[in-house]
Amino acid sequence: MRENGQVSDVRHVLVLPDRDTAEELAEALPARFGISEEPQLVRDALAGEDDAEDAQWLVVLADAEDALDPAELDAFAAEFEGWREDP
Repeated sequence: MRENGQVSDVRHVLVLPDRDTAEELAEALPARFGISEEPQLVRDALAGEDDAEDAQWLVVLADAEDALDPAELDAFAAEFEGWREDP
């Protein structure tokens, strides 16, 4: 009986201050890290917030091969006034 190879469901979440910054970071990711899969942008309103201006934006990256270095992603997000959220 043959076993399937391990499947990794590693995801990285980068937190950014606003949508424009999140989109700018997402556009820069392929050149910087050589990723081919498009990152997902998600609005993250904090509990009780009604004002869209106060929402943070998340850039979610799938990393099935576990090839991206979390420290490098954190440093990259910091260039955009953001950070990498620990899982």
